Amino acid sequence: MAKEELRRELQTAIYQVKQQKLPIKREGLQVRHGDRIGQITINVIPFQIGAQECFLVLFEDAPLIPALPPATNDGSTPSKRKTREATEIAGLQQELATTREHLQSIIEEQQATNQDLRAANEEILSSNEELQSTNEELETAKEEIQAANEELNTVNEELRRRTLEATQVSNDLQNLLSTINIPILMLGGDLQIRLFTPSVEGIFNLISSDVGRPLSDINHKLNLPNLEQQILEVIRTLNLKAQEIQDRDGRWYDLRIRPYRTIDNKIDGAVLVLVDIDHLKRSNMQLMEARDYAEAIVQTVREPLLVLNLDLRVITANRSFYDTFEVAPVETEQHLIFELGNGQWNIPQLRSLLEEILANNTQFQDFEVEHDFEQIGRKIMRLNARKMPIIDNTQMILLAIEDITELHRLETQHS
Repeated sequence: MAKEELRRELQTAIYQVKQQKLPIKREGLQVRHGDRIGQITINVIPFQIGAQECFLVLFEDAPLIPALPPATNDGSTPSKRKTREATEIAGLQQELATTREHLQSIIEEQQATNQDLRAANEEILSSNEELQSTNEELETAKEEIQAANEELNTVNEELRRRTLEATQVSNDLQNLLSTINIPILMLGGDLQIRLFTPSVEGIFNLISSDVGRPLSDINHKLNLPNLEQQILEVIRTLNLKAQEIQDRDGRWYDLRIRPYRTIDNKIDGAVLVLVDIDHLKRSNMQLMEARDYAEAIVQTVREPLLVLNLDLRVITANRSFYDTFEVAPVETEQHLIFELGNGQWNIPQLRSLLEEILANNTQFQDFEVEHDFEQIGRKIMRLNARKMPIIDNTQMILLAIEDITELHRLETQHS
């Protein structure tokens, strides 16, 4: 450690070197060694080790001077006393000068420190202002984030609600499609399979993994080679297409193709619905055959026949009726039986008998009518009527008319 009397000089020298960045040399510094006084020269040299600032301090010793003995009253000469006092005064002056320099360096250092503190204080104030501004911005950002979070929560809640609704609708649709026994096939605009009911699986040979496949990859059983073209036409024209078709097993279906409409009324594919009409179709075919058979019988019977509906209008008549009464179909068909000719059949008793057939499913036989007919003169006719089997959901009455005029004349002659 440096001696006490050198410490201030050393601190001052180091401070000046630090400020000036130049070497400094201090000469004539007195140092007491016991009873002798020595002079020291201090050299302070700055240098760098990497980024660290260092100082090299060199001490140079001067020859030691014996310390003057303290003043006594032993008869020392005035000249010696003056010399001693001058030496002490010089030392004190040097020490005073050194102290002043040290004090000045301390003052300068304090001023520099104060300037640094003021600059630091200004920086701190500026930093505080920036920090306050940043805090205000953060507070604003926090409020915006909170508002955004609230909006996001609202959107999430709406999405959750819509997801629940969509899930519920999907579940309802799945349950509906799985319970109805109607073959339904939904296709996208690119004719890819979107959805189908279990009852359509056998017709189109579908399995659950076929969802998303194009219809062209499916080997269906319908006898309809241009099915895809018809579907594309429905999507293009938006017109419903309905037709009766058969599958390869001969089973009949009523095929309806309609466009698939979204909620915002956009066309996004097609819906195919197949209604099994095999039983109805075969029943109708049997009815047609039965009607044709009955029509053939009616036409081949030699006696006049009329077929009436529930309103007692003539549906049809056989050839024998037209030949016997010399009338045309236009004068007969779709006319009330009571309006035919000149009203020859407008008989209250006949009306009652026909209405009773409809009400009670009865029949009557051998009802005779004697009348002057427009074309054939006076004739006696025997009428027989009964209800026919229901054809095409239509109830009908078969009325047979027999001309017994000659038979009645012969019976009269024999009697």
